[in-house]
Amino acid sequence: MKDIDKKLIETINRYAASGIEQQVDYEKFYLYSLITHSTAIEGSTVTEVENQLLFDEGIVAKGRSLVEQMMNVDLKNAYLFGFEWVKTSKPYTVDFLCELSAKVMRRMDSEYSTLGGNFDSSKGELRRCNVSAGIGGRSYMAFQKVPQATADFCQWLNDALASVDKNNAAACYRLSFEAHFRLVTIHSWVDGNGRTTRLLMNIIQRQLGLIPSIVIVTKDAKGEYIQALIDSREQEDSTIIQDVMLAQHITNLESRVLQYQQSINDTVNDESDTVNDTAMRFIALIKAHPEYTYDEYAKTLDIGRAIVARHIKKLNGTIIKRIGSDKDGHWEIITNITNGQ
Repeated sequence: MKDIDKKLIETINRYAASGIEQQVDYEKFYLYSLITHSTAIEGSTVTEVENQLLFDEGIVAKGRSLVEQMMNVDLKNAYLFGFEWVKTSKPYTVDFLCELSAKVMRRMDSEYSTLGGNFDSSKGELRRCNVSAGIGGRSYMAFQKVPQATADFCQWLNDALASVDKNNAAACYRLSFEAHFRLVTIHSWVDGNGRTTRLLMNIIQRQLGLIPSIVIVTKDAKGEYIQALIDSREQEDSTIIQDVMLAQHITNLESRVLQYQQSINDTVNDESDTVNDTAMRFIALIKAHPEYTYDEYAKTLDIGRAIVARHIKKLNGTIIKRIGSDKDGHWEIITNITNGQ
């Protein structure tokens, strides 16, 4: 086992032991992070907080284009569809992959008329034209080969899933990364390949009981990810992209554990005498009006919606918890905090 594989196992164990996944709505917020980072790679500037407001409250972010916001909404729906599909235990097929791509591209204007024929990416139809991308315009395989290559990919994936050691987390992650690499290299669709193949990667991870991996979009991490894809294709060595994605996943998990531990420490400090005035007023308002919407909290406290979202994200699971649905539910105080007590 490679050193990076061993480090992954150690990090996963620390992550599990931290208790971070027991936070109320943690899975939902982690999903929002997956979506935000995946669309950011494609140029979306919508932040996690803005996506939370968009998904939970239907609040459109000012200064963001409707196209990029709908890109995030479509990807969220595609993730929910994919995670439900996993429960069916069905084999992977070309039809399923095309349905997945259609949900990713649902609201994109993607009708094409080419020498190879007419097709619509918003319906998940395989490309009927040749495409190139990246520096130097590297060409992907000829479109005539795409249907068979995609079918062969599904056969490989089903066989790989049947034979992988599900007790070996590193091997399972490498399988998911390999699937992402193989399908994005085929480039089955004219657009949306990155989002669709990263979604497939996360679906496979969910299927194998893994923590879904996020491709981080800091400048250095994004560049490293894209260069690793290029190097793996050119050198015909997929372990390059696998190692990079493993390292990024380790970094992400370690960062989340550290942030969670810091939030616990902050909460302990807050319980004594260091809760800032806005946070204290916010907690008091939640206690008095647990049914309020984000807008009502913001208006009452004379603060922005984004600030409300940040407070809720910080307090959720440690100080407050959500009872019922996002639309019709309410908040409940689970830890009593008062200044000086």
